[in-house]
Amino acid sequence: MAGRRLILLLAVAASAFSAVASGGHASKSAQFDLLRLASYSFPELARIDRHRLATIIARLRLTADGAPAAERRRTRETAAGSSSAAAAFAMPLGSGAYTGIGQYFVRFRVGTPAQAFLLVADTGSDLTWVKCRRPASSNSSSSRYSSSSAGRAFRPEKSKTWAPISCASDTCIKSLPFSLATCPTPGTACAYDYRYKDGSAARGTVGTESATIALSGPKAKKAKLKGLVLGCSSSYSGASFEASDGVLSLGYSDISFASHAASRFGGRFSYCLVDHLSPRNATSYLTFGPNPAVSSSSSRAAAASSCPTARAPRARETPLVLDTRMRPFYDVSVKAVSVAGEFLKIPRIVWDVETGGGVILDSGTSLTVLAKPAYRAVVAALSKKLAGIPRVILDPFEYCYNWTSPSTGEDIDVDLPKLAVHFAGKARLEPPGKSYVIDAAPGVKCIGVQEGPWPGISVIGNILQQEHLWEFDLKNRRLRFKRSRCTH
Repeated sequence: MAGRRLILLLAVAASAFSAVASGGHASKSAQFDLLRLASYSFPELARIDRHRLATIIARLRLTADGAPAAERRRTRETAAGSSSAAAAFAMPLGSGAYTGIGQYFVRFRVGTPAQAFLLVADTGSDLTWVKCRRPASSNSSSSRYSSSSAGRAFRPEKSKTWAPISCASDTCIKSLPFSLATCPTPGTACAYDYRYKDGSAARGTVGTESATIALSGPKAKKAKLKGLVLGCSSSYSGASFEASDGVLSLGYSDISFASHAASRFGGRFSYCLVDHLSPRNATSYLTFGPNPAVSSSSSRAAAASSCPTARAPRARETPLVLDTRMRPFYDVSVKAVSVAGEFLKIPRIVWDVETGGGVILDSGTSLTVLAKPAYRAVVAALSKKLAGIPRVILDPFEYCYNWTSPSTGEDIDVDLPKLAVHFAGKARLEPPGKSYVIDAAPGVKCIGVQEGPWPGISVIGNILQQEHLWEFDLKNRRLRFKRSRCTH
């Protein structure tokens, strides 16, 4: 089936980095390399992205209209003040086109003693959950659901640190999306029913648990991250979940893993994505806590200001909006888009959350999706610059071109028009041409963006993000990014 064919398995290797100065205190960091081992078709990715967009839109409507979302408490944004807050940790990660959920796999250990799972790391998810098997005698509210019969499954009764969350608790009532309204007694476990637009679903109960993480440093150390809100899914359906054991939540939420880990590890996380067409041994990584590649570039930038001859790459910075109406997604303030240095005539309301627009940065969407007014302006400007190249038809893309020279049989040499996304604070994303005029088939290139509904949000997908390092600073509400090969 399509979900299985799209899976990209990655091999993982750890690499530690030396300490760097940060605010007068030594901060350690580590990265885990990821190898891309498979490919996928763009028509399949486009279909998956449409499911993803439908899920995002449905979730945002729930946030806007649902009473629980309006009552949610702010995500914890504690400063890095504890003894371990200055450290960092990274987790084994893998990449795969994961229907309607996300695009990266992470190896995750929960429970005491630790039980290992392969989860989807999703920037658009609040709840971390794992496939779960409960004893047949269990009388919890999830016992009516079918149990897992194959693959890895979390056994809460085997963990010393598992503690069910009550259906009468604030976490269940105010913070947990898709929690069930039924609560027979205060002692009944909080139950949830997640449903995705591709037809997938996950149902179960929620508790708190400990995760085992590897800290960076000269000596490998492991630590427990306590108090993680964890879903125990006793029932799940859809091809989406056949490739993994559940979801690791990286969204902005009171109960997400990203927010929980950020409260202890410097308030930030980062990732870097290699070119989706790079060789099999190309690497990328995900890091929690201070990332030397970002902090060191800041110090080099400061040095460059006092030393004109110093030329070092600099991280660009823009506000991370974190609008409550956009939770759990990461909202960024786009001001304009330009092609070949010319600013396009796109109504400002397209970028404004207040008027039904807005832009999110999403690692779980592959192809960038632009609301209709922005899409029309962008494809018109790009196609005008490519008007001399023969057009071909390749569903689902609107503008595709025969990139093969009839005389040589090789790719034609064309200077692609420069696309730039302009953010608040004068930050500018200038992706390589291959990120928006993509190799969609042998000898064929297409303008690799999709049209979204209007009113509606736009989504900057991971192909447009590729070959950039992105840091989500939740504590200071800043998004930093810089051009990078994402390799060591």
